[in-house]
Amino acid sequence: MKSPFWIVTATLCSTLALSACSSTRFGGPSMRSASAAPASPAPIEAVPSGPVESAPLAPIEGQPLPPLAGAPDPLGSELAPAPGAEIAGLPPAAAPAPAAPSSRTAMVGNWTVREASGKTCRIQLSSSPALDLYRASASGCSNQDLSKVNAWDYRNGEVYLYQTGGSVAARLRGSSASLSGVLAKSGAPLSLAR
Repeated sequence: MKSPFWIVTATLCSTLALSACSSTRFGGPSMRSASAAPASPAPIEAVPSGPVESAPLAPIEGQPLPPLAGAPDPLGSELAPAPGAEIAGLPPAAAPAPAAPSSRTAMVGNWTVREASGKTCRIQLSSSPALDLYRASASGCSNQDLSKVNAWDYRNGEVYLYQTGGSVAARLRGSSASLSGVLAKSGAPLSLAR
């Protein structure tokens, strides 16, 4: 013999299921509309949108502004010097800064590290892969974060030094001969040289 609890529960579930099937609120057909033809959908009304506006994006930090399309030359085309030409009375233009190396292979090798305190140590950046990074080793570093460096990576012109556990120890920028940056935790300056 079944308990009264099960009988009440079964009856309640059956009642709810039948009422949901016959309710139009839940998207089911009602008894009246089951034999009737389906209703046509309501027409969709177009809503006018506002005007579309556009504006140029802000320039990337450190990059020169591009000339505006259709804007007149502020010096006039007849007054502008030819590229590479010197203007009388003005010193020659400084050579452009050397571009950051375009590959990680330019960073591979031994580096002398100079900390903000003036102490130095050595870090070797290897080309041997270590999961999705590359192996590195530090020797003689008094800074705890630098002494734990065991991996590195080169992304977007920056060298990232990683310590055991995967946290970033330092972030540096520069050329294949010298790098400068900061320690991640303290923000103290740091430089690497060949």
